[in-house]
Amino acid sequence: MNDRSPLAEDPHNGQTGTVHPLIDVPSLVRATRGGVTLLDVRWRLGGPPGIEAYRRGHLPGAVFIDLDHDLAAPPGPGGRHPLPGRQEFQDAMRRAGVRQDRLVVVYDDADATAAARAWWTLRYFGHERVRVLDGGYHAWVDAGRPVTNETAETEPGDFTASPGHLPLLDADGAMAVAKDGVLLDARASERYRGEMEPVDPVAGHIPGAVNAPTHGNVGVDGRFLPAGLLRERFAGLGATDAAEVGAYCGSGVTAAHEILALTIAGVPAALYAGSWSNWIADAARPVESGG
Repeated sequence: MNDRSPLAEDPHNGQTGTVHPLIDVPSLVRATRGGVTLLDVRWRLGGPPGIEAYRRGHLPGAVFIDLDHDLAAPPGPGGRHPLPGRQEFQDAMRRAGVRQDRLVVVYDDADATAAARAWWTLRYFGHERVRVLDGGYHAWVDAGRPVTNETAETEPGDFTASPGHLPLLDADGAMAVAKDGVLLDARASERYRGEMEPVDPVAGHIPGAVNAPTHGNVGVDGRFLPAGLLRERFAGLGATDAAEVGAYCGSGVTAAHEILALTIAGVPAALYAGSWSNWIADAARPVESGG
């Protein structure tokens, strides 16, 4: 992958089939002239619900999708945000107007923490034309682009979901990557070290995992760092295209952000979707603390 802007006009960036994962505001404005499905994925752990922000203002034509219900199955032993079933995800995306042959652009408030989950899930289920608005809603507003509080009306889509288009890890796979490759823990350092755990009942990390908090993937404006800087960051952690790389977090949301950053850097990586909340569901699995 070269170091020219990942937000350039050519959405394929020299690749066949899939598009580059990021898009900027000017490119999105141009893309809307040819037709694009906009998905608003604003979400915060612990609330308030993203639909409230959507109702206050969103990109014209954007449809709100709920991360907890549209991009995840109900919580349980599989984790707090296990992957949705194929049929359930397909139904949700069709309701949102997602079409098989139409570009989909997803956004959240700013740093793509939630939008990356939508990007990854759509790609995993086979949609090849998905991009994340770099800088999210705030980048759109800061550029002086219009917003609306009118709920978008959309025709049902025709997206057909088929799983398996991106690499996925279960607990055993994550353990193997931690042992023989590089397993990145995308959570904040204090959670990785086990010094605090505000969400899950057990603190610590998967033995052998390397801490790589997602805030290090973006600048202060919430936009992703250039590909070269991301490559340097991940190479310093041992994560290169020559290694087997995986990523996890608390429940598989911010880990998708890590996968997105790795993709920009040109490093293939697998997502442990169940993540820490699935790992600790089995008391027999080992837990490590400290740095």
